[in-house]
Amino acid sequence: MYHGRTTGKGGSTPTQIYEQPPRILIVHIALPSWTDICSNLCEALQNFFSLACSLMGPSRMSLFSLYLVQNQHECILPFVQVKGNFAKLQACMSELRMLQREGCFRPQGTSLQLAVEDGLQQFKQYSRHVTTGTALSCTSLEITILTSQPGKEVVKQLEKGLKDIDLVRVRRLQVVEIAKGALDCMDTASPGEEPSSDESSVLGTDIDLQTIDNDIVSMESFFKAWLHNSGTDQEHIHLLLPSQSFSNISGGRDNPMCLKCDLQERLLSPSLLPGTADGSLRMDDPKGDFSTIYQMACQSWASRFKLRVIKALKSSGLCESVTYGLPFILRPTSCWQLDWDELETNQQHFHALCHSLLKREWLLLAKGEPKSQGHSLREPPSIFYVIVPSRSATLLVKAVATRELMLPSAFPLLPEDPPDDSLKLVEGVLDGLELEPTYNPLQICSRLYSHLSSSFAKPQGRLHASWEGRALRKAGQLQANRVRATVAPLPMTTAPGRAPKVPAARRASSEALFQFSKEEEEDEEEENPSGP
Repeated sequence: MYHGRTTGKGGSTPTQIYEQPPRILIVHIALPSWTDICSNLCEALQNFFSLACSLMGPSRMSLFSLYLVQNQHECILPFVQVKGNFAKLQACMSELRMLQREGCFRPQGTSLQLAVEDGLQQFKQYSRHVTTGTALSCTSLEITILTSQPGKEVVKQLEKGLKDIDLVRVRRLQVVEIAKGALDCMDTASPGEEPSSDESSVLGTDIDLQTIDNDIVSMESFFKAWLHNSGTDQEHIHLLLPSQSFSNISGGRDNPMCLKCDLQERLLSPSLLPGTADGSLRMDDPKGDFSTIYQMACQSWASRFKLRVIKALKSSGLCESVTYGLPFILRPTSCWQLDWDELETNQQHFHALCHSLLKREWLLLAKGEPKSQGHSLREPPSIFYVIVPSRSATLLVKAVATRELMLPSAFPLLPEDPPDDSLKLVEGVLDGLELEPTYNPLQICSRLYSHLSSSFAKPQGRLHASWEGRALRKAGQLQANRVRATVAPLPMTTAPGRAPKVPAARRASSEALFQFSKEEEEDEEEENPSGP
């Protein structure tokens, strides 16, 4: 929703909208379930990263690292910036697929614990090695462990192994159990459902446990949650309701009732992805619709963005043709800076509002009140929104047109009695259509993933081709793809009495990769000598 252009002066940078913590993904491999999981996981990861690397605007994911836990732990991708590194990420997916053919072994009891410790140490090393100009904006990270083993057993194992480890830099440690049997998610899942098949619960000391199905759609949905703005440092929006309508709740007629809410995107803007618009026509171009509610709310850190309700509407009295832009989800805030009693009361009032609007079959018309423009003589135009209730504990927010935007249109009434022959012909055509009770977008594929992946696969020129050819000629190994997937690790500090668990094949691959890079530089100097 952002194309690098801002409106107005001051305030926070647009990057704050999508600021996410660095992430480590640990894939816990065990036979025989890996054979069933491998292809689904690799395709889901490749689909997800094709999106994450293609999205225009600020990066929604900062740093990413990937570990494997087989008979021992192994880092196959040290921390990299996600944006601009699809080739490295895709190479790691290729390496994951190779494990299915190479064979896997039952992990040792301490392998997961060591992978977590190693990832944490790598993050500390990375934080110290980055230059001052590119210092990390986030000092904590999230670690996700994907496993096919019983989740509760893995959690107990981690609690026991990590009880003496300093996890102050770990914002979240999550165990995700991949269910052994898929539940046909594409046929049964509703687009409004959460990606997990079971609600996540907290076991022991700050370790989240979640279960997802072993199918591509469920895994994709889980990874896509990483694109959400999940910050809880403050609420996004204050929804203000007139005091005269809620005098018994608010306790006074002078002050409006204020519900503190967070915003969540419902879908990605197609205009942020290449190849999703017909030619140059973009129906939802963020350059022309920058002042959306999500942008303004997430940039109003100093003063909360306000939505002031001005009147109610009958649900049947809104024509969809006068709404525009992307819809957003409004939910009770989970800001950690509010005390528990205030959070609970705020949530109860929010749920009561949802219930009352559904019962009355009402919508709300609200006016956006962005932060003060200071002494500016140019007052920005107001933006109006409709707030729509749903059966879930959320509200839908959509921008609605005003007089200035409307174009004249004439809509003649539909004739009551169309000709019988035309009516029979059309009804016969309609009878031949398959009828679905609801629209489920998870069942509709546009081939966007393959399009985005192919856009990264364009030839990079003679130099890239010569590098690959030289590597294949000089390696003399069958695992050339693994060589290309290897990324040089940061220098690690090992605990006393514990040797780093890096396989000999991996060390040889890394040395071979650096040898190729050095030889490539020497050859390039010979081919392009400097000087007059």
